[in-house]
Amino acid sequence: MSIEADTAARVDAAARAHPVPVPAGAPDSHVRNPGLPLAPEMFLGHPVNRSAAERRAASLTARRSVKKAHQAAWLVNAIRCMDLTTLAGDDTAGRVRRLCAKARQPLAARIVEGLGIGGLRLTTGAVCVYPTMVAHAVRALEGSGVPVASVATGFPAGLMPLDLRLAEIRHAVAEGADEIDIVITREHVLRQDWTALFDEIAAMREAAGAAHLKAILATGDLKTLRNVYAASMVAMQAGADFIKTSTGKEGVNATLPVSLVMVRAIRDYGEATGFRVGFKPAGGMTSAKDALAWQILMKEELGRPWLRPDLFRLGASSMLGDIERQLEHYVTGRYAASHRHAMA
Repeated sequence: MSIEADTAARVDAAARAHPVPVPAGAPDSHVRNPGLPLAPEMFLGHPVNRSAAERRAASLTARRSVKKAHQAAWLVNAIRCMDLTTLAGDDTAGRVRRLCAKARQPLAARIVEGLGIGGLRLTTGAVCVYPTMVAHAVRALEGSGVPVASVATGFPAGLMPLDLRLAEIRHAVAEGADEIDIVITREHVLRQDWTALFDEIAAMREAAGAAHLKAILATGDLKTLRNVYAASMVAMQAGADFIKTSTGKEGVNATLPVSLVMVRAIRDYGEATGFRVGFKPAGGMTSAKDALAWQILMKEELGRPWLRPDLFRLGASSMLGDIERQLEHYVTGRYAASHRHAMA
């Protein structure tokens, strides 16, 4: 049997054995990825040319530019694809409520009026918090349609016994989380123990149930782009709804070359299985210019469907202030002081 026929058979078998409903009210416009049995032939030996990836990534922003009204539209789209996040040791219920208020109304009323988007009901893509803060976020976002995402599985290192990591997922879901951002065991990738990695993520997917699963690969710890590609493919085969670059706590977080490798893995997986998987870069992105760069990457490599929050998220809360500042400049012709665009 050919690799293509074998993969198709695996996909059909997985879909029959594990039909996956989309949660009521979820924003998805595509069939949820059910995963498939581990298929190493889809990634083992797959070549990844670092120099070529770096050249392609550099060309994306060098050859593409959006200006004026087009730039404003792209920045508004970045807001609706943003996971507004607080993951600090001194988080409080009050801080989470303020963040949720910002998620409900991410732009000042004067900017919304100036842009003429009052009818858009603009919100961020989600609010992301620790499991103990999920209930506060759920209450603060009630009726807004903004999903609550929770990190879990011993974030950010993930170095906890698996049963405790699964229990943390179940706790966050029980508290009302719509999405779970899990961290993988990096050692599985570094040892190339793909079976262990697959089994771990599949167990996490099962524990999450109807909540969508974002698999954080912590790419800055994975050493090679081949490892990044392989880990991306294994996560998708295990049923991840999104693959995500980083926790934001590594020494190196989201970069365009790493993101390019991951989105091409998404493209290859989609071509082989017919299922769409989302992508979330996180960490190291702070400016409106960054928001444009990653959207250009998605448009160029995956197409327009990956410019929607059901398939693309930006894990970079700090860039919201700069986006708001740039949009105010577009409306008024003047840059406001940074303190006029506080996060919460």
